[in-house]
Amino acid sequence: MSPQHFDTNETRSPEEREADLFARLPKVVAEAKAKARGWQAHLQNVDPNAVIDRAALADLPVLRKSSLLEAQTQTPPLGGYATVDAAGFERLFMSPGPIWEPQPAGNDAWKGARALFAAGVRAGDLVHNALSYHMTPGGFIMDYSARALGCTVFPAGIGNTDLQVQAMAALRPTAYTGTPDYLKVILDRAAEQGVDLSFLRLGLVSGGALYPSLREEYARRGVTVSQCYATADLGVIAYETEAMEGMVVNEDMIVEIVRPGTGEPVEPGDVGELVVTTLSTEYPLIRFATGDLSAVLPGQSPCGRTNMRIKGWMGRADQRTKVKGMFVDPAQIARVEASHEGVLKARLTVLRRDEQDHMELLVETSEQTEGLDEQLRAALREHTGLAGSVKLVKPGSLPNDGKVISDERPLDA
Repeated sequence: MSPQHFDTNETRSPEEREADLFARLPKVVAEAKAKARGWQAHLQNVDPNAVIDRAALADLPVLRKSSLLEAQTQTPPLGGYATVDAAGFERLFMSPGPIWEPQPAGNDAWKGARALFAAGVRAGDLVHNALSYHMTPGGFIMDYSARALGCTVFPAGIGNTDLQVQAMAALRPTAYTGTPDYLKVILDRAAEQGVDLSFLRLGLVSGGALYPSLREEYARRGVTVSQCYATADLGVIAYETEAMEGMVVNEDMIVEIVRPGTGEPVEPGDVGELVVTTLSTEYPLIRFATGDLSAVLPGQSPCGRTNMRIKGWMGRADQRTKVKGMFVDPAQIARVEASHEGVLKARLTVLRRDEQDHMELLVETSEQTEGLDEQLRAALREHTGLAGSVKLVKPGSLPNDGKVISDERPLDA
């Protein structure tokens, strides 16, 4: 470790990192196809040796959580997507769905140590970990990460705020890990009880949004709080640094931003669904769709880390919407968009008119050819089974928010 960075991987050139990732990826794909029936079916037409760059990776099908859930139901517990037997993992976890996740191998199993380091935590610190250890891996993610960094961990878990305050007062931790809101609950209760927790200096939070006003309140109380983006399936995907300019993508992960409902990468800077590929050989996740929206930030972080930066969590990508009793999916709108070469971007707005659902397709196009709106109306009906209007707009007119379907019906309709 350097004083500023967890290791030299964080500051290597982007070209060196890219070459390393895609030198390792073909082996991961090959092992997945050779040893896991789920991956054999999912990647049946894929040549592992051809997956050598981002363009080739983008040709692979996306794995969605709904598909994984179905596979796990049919072939419990891991759906045929692990290359080793379930009994070969240290732990199995259950997330809502239920989705089953195995514990990855290694002492920093979920790769969160560098996120803690970027938050200012160092070896020898005592970490108060207020994430749940029950069924889901949240508590274990930060527990393993902190211990891999050389810290001592108090496994506080969730709830019983009075005991949390009591434990903090006795152990005097340097850092807190948990959800963004719960630290305020602890600090407020300590203030009510006249308990001094001024020794707490740092926080790394996840599992919810850290709003600027809350971050500022923590700073006024002497606690510098940053956040990381993590999921039970993938571990720590990205994390904030002292630069506080977006989140730096974790090492050993390949992150793409794709148009929701498809596997097609968006233009740089556009909002889309975050898709992640890991390099685990025991439980590989190849083009795994998180269901979360984000966007890539241009350039490199002023902190010196050279990996891709993302804006962080920007909402959910699952925009499947029921219209007149039928579900309309972003993938269907993508097919409408692909039906005509002149279409640059499309967005379906769902409204209420005369006490009925109404669909309006807004289409960015530079080619205002005669009859294009009629052709797109026909394509909309063909791919959704529902009629709707079409409005052609100039390029750049639609907001860059990742929405393919915008449900604008009043909540009390």
